[in-house]
Formats: sequence, C-alpha cells, structure tokens
Amino acid sequence: MCSLSILNLLLHLLFIMRRSCAFQDISQLNTEFALNLYQKFTEGEEYRNIIVSPAGVTVALGLLQLGAKGDTFTQLKNALGYTVHDARVQHFLRTMYGDLTNSTHTPAVQLACGLFVESSIKLSPQFSEDIAAWINGSLQRVDFSNPNETATLINKWVGTKSRGEIKDFMSRPMASLSLTQIAVISTMYFKSTWQNPFSLAETQHLSFTKADGSVIKVPMMYQTSEVNYGQIKTGSNQRFIVVELSYLKCAVSMFIIIPSERKKNISSIEPHITAQTLSTWTNSMRRMKMEVFLPKFKVQNKFNLKTVLTTLGIIDLFNPSKADFRGISEHDKLFVSEAIHEAKIEVTEDGTEAAAATAMVLLKRSRALVFKADRPFFFLLRHSNTGTILFMGRVMDPLE
Repeated sequence: MCSLSILNLLLHLLFIMRRSCAFQDISQLNTEFALNLYQKFTEGEEYRNIIVSPAGVTVALGLLQLGAKGDTFTQLKNALGYTVHDARVQHFLRTMYGDLTNSTHTPAVQLACGLFVESSIKLSPQFSEDIAAWINGSLQRVDFSNPNETATLINKWVGTKSRGEIKDFMSRPMASLSLTQIAVISTMYFKSTWQNPFSLAETQHLSFTKADGSVIKVPMMYQTSEVNYGQIKTGSNQRFIVVELSYLKCAVSMFIIIPSERKKNISSIEPHITAQTLSTWTNSMRRMKMEVFLPKFKVQNKFNLKTVLTTLGIIDLFNPSKADFRGISEHDKLFVSEAIHEAKIEVTEDGTEAAAATAMVLLKRSRALVFKADRPFFFLLRHSNTGTILFMGRVMDPLE
C-alpha cells in the first residue's frame, strides 16, 4: 500500500512537472512571437510612442487558425510557433485569460477579439462549436455589401468590449467588400492598479530628455518602495537597467528598461530583447529598496495588421486565390480582407484619473538607490503566472 502511494505521488509530481514545462515552452513561443511582432511595428518609427498587445494579436490569429487548412494553417503555425488544436495550448490560453478576467481584484484588462463573417456564408458546425468555446472570442454575422452599417456594428462591438474606452475603431467606412470576406478585430485595454500606488501629492513636473536632446517638463510620479531591480550587460557590451513594478495582487508586472548611459538611444536596447534574455533578466533581478521616478503616460495606437503579418510569413490568408479556410466553410472561398489592432494603456499614480494640476513638493530623500525614467524607455506588461506579454511598447514623449 505504501509503495503504491509513493508511486502515485511520483506520477502526480511527474504530471505537474510536464505541465509546468509545457507552460514554459508555450510561454517562450508566445514571447518570441511578441518580440518579432514588436520589432516589425517599430521599423521606421524611431521617435514615436508605440504600444502593441501581442496577446490580443495572438488570440485573433488563433481564431483564424481554428478554421485554417493547408498552407494557410502552416503559415499561422510557423508564425505563432504552435497550433491551437493542441490541448496544452488551449489550456495555457484559458489559464492566462482566466487569471486576468475572473477576479475583480486584478488589473482591468479588457481583451476583445472577433471574426466578422458575411451573413450568407454557411459555417462548418465544428468551427461554430470551436469558436463558441474560444476565450473571449466572438463571431458576428454582417452584410459586407453595406460598409456603413458594418462599420457601425464593429464600432459598437468594440465600444462594448472596451467599456467605452476605445471609440470610433472604424474611423471611416470600409470599402465595398465581396460576399466572401472576413474581418478580424482585436482590441486590448489596460488600466493600471499598482500593488504599491504612487503618491499623488508627490507627483512633480520634472525634466524629461527626448531622443532628439530637447528637454520637456512632464508629470513625474514618485515612490520609495521595494522593487525588483537588475543591471544588465549584453555580449556586445550594451548596458541597461531593468525595474519591475507589480500591479494589484501581482497578477501583472510592468518591466521598465532604460540604457545605463544617458546618451544611448532606446533603439540600442530593442534588438537585444529576446525570449531568452527576458528569462535571464527575471531570474537575475534582486529585490531592493529604491526611489522610483516614472512619468505618467497614456499611449494608444491603431495598426493595420496586414502589412506586419505578411512580413512574418503570414501571407496566404489575405490572398483570395490562396487563402484556405475550409475549416470555416466548405462551400465558400474565404479570405481575410481586414485585420486591425488597437491597443491603449494609461499609467497614473493609483490607476484612477488624477487631477490635471499637481502640487510642487519637496521630496524626502532616502539612502535608497534611484531609478529615474527621465528619458525614452521601453516597457512591457507581463502576466506573472504564464509569462505572457500582454503589452509592450516604448515612451519617447510622455506628453504625446
């Protein structure tokens, strides 16, 4: 009996270890896709604030992968690094979004993704069943021959999913579309609630040096607290500083990265950020008391994903003669005509709207180390349990 109990315990531990390894593997693949995606968004955008939600894009592509076949499926699989038909992947994604959306105490993460399909198309029963079970997935029947009505429907859907935070998603009506097309929509909204809130009374207008050398005054938040901190040196002798700030219940953390040398541009950091380096950073950071200066900022971007995804090898799904979505419908030749992504983030003292005017106060200095994001910085928001990157971006001008 004792031997049997020990065997059961060992088998249980082996199952847990395998599940943990599967989570790590999928998380690594998710991170690699996120970084590849981000690099494409930053090309030719040296001085622009940027934010993208890799998690939002990943789920949208997962929806398509459910119904893709042939080369279209292969291209999606190669870009993402996995197939959503894998039960481990489905468990990973459900865990990630379940952790974020099932508790009122976690940060407000509003992820929405959906497919808008021409109403005359007969869908595969299996695809309809799969899409109904997908995380935060939504399939909407629309009349693409009426672009104004379709644009209004999409705007209403996005507004509802983002609690009214993302408005006029389709700022202009879509061009006249054929009856065999699909629109893929993905939005993500996040409003921070810090584990250790910044004090509104200690926010001051301090200097921020932009990439072109000009200096502006920005509302700079301040706190003294224990944070995870690391000084990183790459193989090419690039040096930078990483600080991790946690949100409520530590479900999500923000990593803020700046070059150690003030004259180094943020673009010198971005090529060195890989899935492996992120893992190394998180394992090498130390807990210590620090003075943290971080500007308040609000960034919102909207992108046409078609250009970016084609550079990642996802080509056929936009081609009416090559797209293969027989898993969605056996009777209609479908292709993706629209792929749009919008992301928005707002960082304030405590996660609520703060007053426009702030008092100038003298700060009580401590002997703690100082981290001061008073120049362009890179940031990412990472889901602590699964390691998934919810947002990543950079702030070149907090007032922009």
